Amino acid sequence: MPRTAKVERKTKETEISVEIDLDGTGKHDVDTGIGFLDHMISQMSKHGRIDVTMRCKGDLHICDHHTAEDCAIALGEAFDKALGDRKDIKRFAHAYCPLDEALTRVVVDISSRPSAHVELNLVREKIGELSCEMIPHVLESFATEARMTLHVDNIKGKNDHHKAESAFKALGVALRHAISVDAGAGVPSTKGVLS
Repeated sequence: MPRTAKVERKTKETEISVEIDLDGTGKHDVDTGIGFLDHMISQMSKHGRIDVTMRCKGDLHICDHHTAEDCAIALGEAFDKALGDRKDIKRFAHAYCPLDEALTRVVVDISSRPSAHVELNLVREKIGELSCEMIPHVLESFATEARMTLHVDNIKGKNDHHKAESAFKALGVALRHAISVDAGAGVPSTKGVLS
């Protein structure tokens, strides 16, 4: 059964469409209206081998908050929907990804229990048009809607762009391993369900 999903989310603040294929090749076509957010989602897609098509029209005349948050919510919802009953997956994974001087560790548990703990140590106000305070919030919103436990820790780095990008690359790699097929694993929980 293909692990794909399409989600459309429309509010008074944003209008978003997302298509996702968890067994893709990392193709991405992302236009959120925030260039750096597009760049980060594309990094997760490429290194996770998850195909992502996303379009967003948001109220950027107000600020970046609604657009960034709602894009993460829609992406997480699509991920959860595509994953289905969570049978025959590895469930746990981690990845360390560097980008020059920056190094970030990401640990995921596809547990159906949303929890996110993000420490990126960003110091700038913005990267491009994306507020640095929104970068951890994007990761937290994605994890909540995807129903996963997510730990993201920047271990070292000086450049905020590098720290953020290494985090999204590591997220992609960790997701690729956590959702990879583990035939015969059944539901990877002693409870017998992951829901």
